Amino acid sequence: MSRGFTIIELLVVMAVLAVLASLVAPRYMEKVQTAKEVALRHNLQGLRTGIDQFYRDQSRYPENLAELVAKRYIRSIPADPVTESATTWVPVPPKEGGNGVFDIKSGAPGRARDGSSYGTW
Repeated sequence: MSRGFTIIELLVVMAVLAVLASLVAPRYMEKVQTAKEVALRHNLQGLRTGIDQFYRDQSRYPENLAELVAKRYIRSIPADPVTESATTWVPVPPKEGGNGVFDIKSGAPGRARDGSSYGTW
């Protein structure tokens, strides 16, 4: 008598695993998107804090994000977690004119889970 699994038993196990994977995968992808959005909000808050501290110390806005790094207000320019790039940030100049970075926005296309555009954060 030989021991082992029949092809039917293997197919049943594979079908059960496929059903379980199809139930778990959408929830996993939802959690990944939520984590990216939380990280984006955190990165924006850190960059805005660095810009504000620079303005308080220097009485002017930084020319670009690299100046924040050079003057050690931030360690490095963080990557936008949605675009996975540190070059997609959109600097907002001061409203009263002049040069510099008054605020920072995400350059990520699309909308967040709450329906808002990433560019409005």
